[in-house]
Amino acid sequence: MGIYLVSVAAREWFDADEEEGRGAVAAGLNEELRRRGLPPYGSVPEDTEFVRGSGLQFEEKLVPSMDGFLRLAREHLAPSEPEALLDWSVLVPVSLDVEVELPVESSYSDTTVIAGAPQILDLARRLAEAVRLPLDEIPEACDNLDLTTWFLDGEAKRVAAARPGPWGEDLDAAFYVALYLRAAQHSLRRGCPIVYC
Repeated sequence: MGIYLVSVAAREWFDADEEEGRGAVAAGLNEELRRRGLPPYGSVPEDTEFVRGSGLQFEEKLVPSMDGFLRLAREHLAPSEPEALLDWSVLVPVSLDVEVELPVESSYSDTTVIAGAPQILDLARRLAEAVRLPLDEIPEACDNLDLTTWFLDGEAKRVAAARPGPWGEDLDAAFYVALYLRAAQHSLRRGCPIVYC
């Protein structure tokens, strides 16, 4: 149990079944993109066989407290930006200066808020720079809770002792900086949606 961030492949994204698919979200997003004069988003990758470390899928669990991360975001981002970083339910590899809100129920809300990965990546990068996150040490392939495990099973503490910096003073906050950074990077690299479930 718990809240996860996971990538979505084409079969689920375009499936119109209300229980299993996200077809209503895909259709609503494309309708809004057309209204904004943008091309539709339809190039979602197909399902792939799971291969640990391949970077073809994304799955991480939101375990630590977010309190420190919220403080960090408020300190280093403009007043409206922490909300933009956190208040989405679907992340897509499309530039969206303004989020898309659809009257479609999501996992944790009566609506679905869609954010653009380029915008989330920019916010997460700024936080990563603010805390001097050691990106060369933190897992890039997050296909099987790799990031969650790295932070929770002691590797982050070991690296923080060897490479001290602001990031190591609050590892829970650093986890969320890394989580949103890697989620946005994955969405853009693979061209896939990322969703909370």
